[in-house]
Amino acid sequence: MRLAILSDIHGNLVALEAVLADLRQRSPDGMINLGDCATAPLWPKETLELLHTMDMPTVRGNHDRWLTEGTDAQFSASERFTRDALSQAQISALHALPPVLHFESDITAVHGTASKDTEPLLETPTDGRLAPVAEPLLTARLGDAPEGLVLCGHSHLQRVVQGSGNRTVVNPGSVGCPRYADNPEPWLAEPSSPHARYAIATRVKQAWSIELFALVYDWHLVVARARAVGREDWGRAFLGQARPPAAESM
Repeated sequence: MRLAILSDIHGNLVALEAVLADLRQRSPDGMINLGDCATAPLWPKETLELLHTMDMPTVRGNHDRWLTEGTDAQFSASERFTRDALSQAQISALHALPPVLHFESDITAVHGTASKDTEPLLETPTDGRLAPVAEPLLTARLGDAPEGLVLCGHSHLQRVVQGSGNRTVVNPGSVGCPRYADNPEPWLAEPSSPHARYAIATRVKQAWSIELFALVYDWHLVVARARAVGREDWGRAFLGQARPPAAESM
């Protein structure tokens, strides 16, 4: 069994296409998507249309949920852009996705944790950043997840951790959003390169071998798209240039 794991596409159609092209060469047995599919000032509608053709099991992310549950006053600029780009049917379909998926007999998939989609499973906020979670807290967050493979996203941080109870925890990283630029300080907690990240898990007897990928693609198309819809800030954050020029010179 070889399972491709995608997460946090965030409307980045170009990155998603790069990952899918790479996967066609690797021919996994299946694919799973851990949510936050569309929200970004990029290509939310086109991204969902492509995902719809693939019919892969998908977990609901917090941004997928917020498009229905949030109000205009609560929405970030990217959430408003996404909501306006999508049909009501697409928004409803995102909200209807399951918050937890059990795939085969020993694979559990969540976006954040099983109980809270805004809480990263493998990290905890420390001094304004996301630090690796301590083992006791990880065990508590894993709860009654069965022995085997536990898949999570949300933090955009690509990691593999061996948890208690013979549970291998994998965050594949973000396909399309190295930083979520609507955060006040997006450079603090997330990766510093715009590569498209994903993972492949391969069953080896009673354990799992994990491959982590970070793909190059033409991410300047992403920056150009953000700028074209008036989001220069988002384009800067995407390339790791989130601080305004005055702050950069300090």
